[in-house]
Amino acid sequence: MRNAFLIENSASFRSVLTHTTSITVGFAKPRVGRQNAAVALGHEPGEHGAADAGPGITNNRGKHTHKNTMPSIAVVGAGVVGLTTATLLQDALPGTPVTLLADKFLQDTTSDGAAGIYRPGLQFQGPTPEVTRRWLEDSYNYFKDILHSGEPEVTGVKTVSGFHFSSKYPNIVKNPFLKMILEEHRPCTQDELDFYGYKYGSFMTTILTECRRFLPYLTEKFKSRGGVVVERHLHSLEELAGDFDVVCNCSGFGSRDLCGDLSVTPIRGQVFKVRAPWVKHFYYVDYDTYILPGFDLLTLGGTRQFDSYSSEVCRHDAAAIWERCTQVLPSLRNGEVVRQWVGWRPYRPSVRVERETMTFPNKKTLEVVHNYGHGGYGVMTAPGTSINAVKLVVDYLASRKAKL
Repeated sequence: MRNAFLIENSASFRSVLTHTTSITVGFAKPRVGRQNAAVALGHEPGEHGAADAGPGITNNRGKHTHKNTMPSIAVVGAGVVGLTTATLLQDALPGTPVTLLADKFLQDTTSDGAAGIYRPGLQFQGPTPEVTRRWLEDSYNYFKDILHSGEPEVTGVKTVSGFHFSSKYPNIVKNPFLKMILEEHRPCTQDELDFYGYKYGSFMTTILTECRRFLPYLTEKFKSRGGVVVERHLHSLEELAGDFDVVCNCSGFGSRDLCGDLSVTPIRGQVFKVRAPWVKHFYYVDYDTYILPGFDLLTLGGTRQFDSYSSEVCRHDAAAIWERCTQVLPSLRNGEVVRQWVGWRPYRPSVRVERETMTFPNKKTLEVVHNYGHGGYGVMTAPGTSINAVKLVVDYLASRKAKL
């Protein structure tokens, strides 16, 4: 079942087409953009190593064989979490064969519809407050490295400034996570509040990562280093037992079936993608109204519907989103509605990043490092949790080698 759905729209809000369009992104040579990630993993950043080792050989089921005795690793899931994990594995273990297994890629993933702004909410939780904060800090530093490497049109990573307003909830415009991490995060001035017509507000400059550019960038980076991409639908992680030394499970909502985790629950989101190039700042109002400027299009949202499996655009949700957003910025009525999008955020009460030895009925075992359950914060927090997951892989392989 698809977990991301597109309905293409004409310039009119009322004229909805039912076909999917695609775009082509040109690739530049992948840049490093990983200094802080390497330091967090305990490595000094170096040259891309996996491409020098050669891609190895794959069969039609994705099993990775190699001419030497190096361990082989699979990553399940090609959304932003899976691709980030796969490229960080190449950073940490140069020359080690890494295979990416998925049945959905690029625009078919949930990541494609996400606005990707770095603005974590208090609902994002790791196992402890200390781990949560480390994930957030590592993620921000990872994106800053990519930002400083240049080529934002290719990487999809840029800075953006904007506001969070409310006239009802004074505490909602305060975010302790952001205040600790962002270089610019302050209360709005009275002139700003008067201009926009709200009682409470904050202003900040943060990072936005547009996955329609970022996912192709990571994919090309992964493949250029010898990474192997295999299109394959898995019914169970048991299918990989015996084929790989360790598997990173980054399957998001798919983990509900692949490892029987019924705590993974969809939170349905619906948004507009609108062309309105005069809008330069982002805007949040109260809880679920947001206007976020990407490279070419704005993301207008949204909804947060817990345990909803609807994959269709709801005209009632669309009307409510449109009304709320045009109240914030009336000029949006002159914008071009390009498409609407519905996706399921893979929510889990606490993001799962841990190693597990899975034992199956046929007595086979599989070493798995889980990295899923990010909810609506997958793009902004994928680097932090992936750095953690990669460290678990490195530690496991080191301990296994020490026992030999």
